[in-house]
Amino acid sequence: MTINTIQEILEATIVSNTEDIDTINIKGACSADLMSDVLYYSSQDFLLITSLIKPQVIRTAVIAGIKIIVFTQDKKPDKDTIELAQQKKIPLLVTSFCTYTASGKLYQAGLAGIQKK
Repeated sequence: MTINTIQEILEATIVSNTEDIDTINIKGACSADLMSDVLYYSSQDFLLITSLIKPQVIRTAVIAGIKIIVFTQDKKPDKDTIELAQQKKIPLLVTSFCTYTASGKLYQAGLAGIQKK
């Protein structure tokens, strides 16, 4: 699934962009506010749906291989978080949907959840 499709489904705004945004293809998603859960379920080419907007989300994303982060409940990351995401080339999106609804909309559109094997 492309970032444009994700943006459309979630009625989201892109708040941090990367040069190669059109080449990102997402294969699955994870919803979490505990970054230890994100690390546990880490997988390549997936996105994170979270309401946590601090820089540690970006640092965790780098370790876990997350390609895109979607912030829910219209929570907008601060300048430091956006700058770190740009440095790490991780696009950030903001949606007004809650985490549950955002996850459900993407699942309904065919994006699988990440499961530990």
